[in-house]
Amino acid sequence: MSTAKTTPRSTTDRRSTIGWILMLGALAALPAVTTDMYLPSLPVVAEDLGATQAAAQFTMSGMLLGAGVGQLVIGPFSDRFGRRLPLLIGISLHVVTSLLCSITPDIGTLIGLRITQGFFNAAASVVAIAVIRDRFVGSDAARLLSRLMLVIGVAPLFAPTIGQAIAGAWQWRAVFYALALIGLALVLIVWRFMPESLPREQRRPGRPRQVAGGYASLLRDRHFMALAVIPGLGLAVIMSYVVGSPFVLQDQYGLSQAQFAAVFALNGVAIVGSAQLNAALVRRAAPIRILRVAAVVQMVCALILLAIVLTGFGGIVGFVAGLWLVLGTQGMIPANASVLALHHYGHMAGTAAAVIGALQSGVAGLVSPFVGLLGGDSVAMVCVMLAAVSLTLVVLATATPAYRTGGWRELDGMEPGTTTSVGQTEEREAEQVEAQGPDQRG
Repeated sequence: MSTAKTTPRSTTDRRSTIGWILMLGALAALPAVTTDMYLPSLPVVAEDLGATQAAAQFTMSGMLLGAGVGQLVIGPFSDRFGRRLPLLIGISLHVVTSLLCSITPDIGTLIGLRITQGFFNAAASVVAIAVIRDRFVGSDAARLLSRLMLVIGVAPLFAPTIGQAIAGAWQWRAVFYALALIGLALVLIVWRFMPESLPREQRRPGRPRQVAGGYASLLRDRHFMALAVIPGLGLAVIMSYVVGSPFVLQDQYGLSQAQFAAVFALNGVAIVGSAQLNAALVRRAAPIRILRVAAVVQMVCALILLAIVLTGFGGIVGFVAGLWLVLGTQGMIPANASVLALHHYGHMAGTAAAVIGALQSGVAGLVSPFVGLLGGDSVAMVCVMLAAVSLTLVVLATATPAYRTGGWRELDGMEPGTTTSVGQTEEREAEQVEAQGPDQRG
């Protein structure tokens, strides 16, 4: 059995890590880019296809539901066949569905294609997380996931502006041609620069019995499931804002498409900035300690935002400031919850990442449509966001020992400020594999 070295990383190692972050960030950002480039055109799509606001919003929520199912399929597939193959297949089919979306004749067809697109896009997000777990664990993984948020965060900063410019010049259908080109570029990058991170000897059997056994072991782990659902509730907060903001900011508050794109970018800075703050904090504090504080702070901020909406205090400035506070705490929640959930499942990282991703997409896809169903105004949007924030706090408080005296140690499993490599946890993971029995071993 290999043992981890404790020598400092060389400059070459650091450059390699940066390269991995950039590449995996570009992959993980594909679903966000697919969403955000299309976002400013949402009111125009509803008008052009003769659809209701709720139906147009479901072209985005439906994509999340498709991604939830896709992750459950692609995760075990990547544990069986490695990371590269499902990634190349998924992104290639993203290109095909993007081209089909560009010629869709009605809203029903577009919804179906977007669900399918979400299914294939799931390959990019689930593999990106699994690759990080293949190479890193502990505080290193938490820092890398936070750094990954920096790359992913470029999408909210630039994608709506780019999408608005494309739609303004060639109408909304041209946005899907651009998404197809982005997918093609990612296929070439993966083919040329991404080596396989999962050795053949570490791959798991892909037979239905083994796949079901892997999922069953995860479902029986109460702490894993509680931590795994938190990123989904976090994405529900973001997606409730995403699907509601074009109508709230443009129709209710009267912003132009360019002004909307600027506000969207400003809120993107909040998410990215808090993720980078989290990357620095995990060097000094355990991820679970950061998580339990961030959840409370976000709850307070969400209540402040609701008060602003109900009273009209500050007008558009007050509303945007309240949104900025709520979204600004979001970058400190999913990365910590995900790394804690994955920590003891390196031997089945693809399957575990698939559960996290499926819950993330599925919960967000189920929750965010309520913005349109409840009226689509600012009150509806903020109430749905507040509900998701409240559930995060409830799950963390009732389904984990995070707020019990000393209980956070049960979920920690890593010391802050240390560099933990995959080799340092091999013995523990091997013991877990043996304990699972022959039907679940990889």
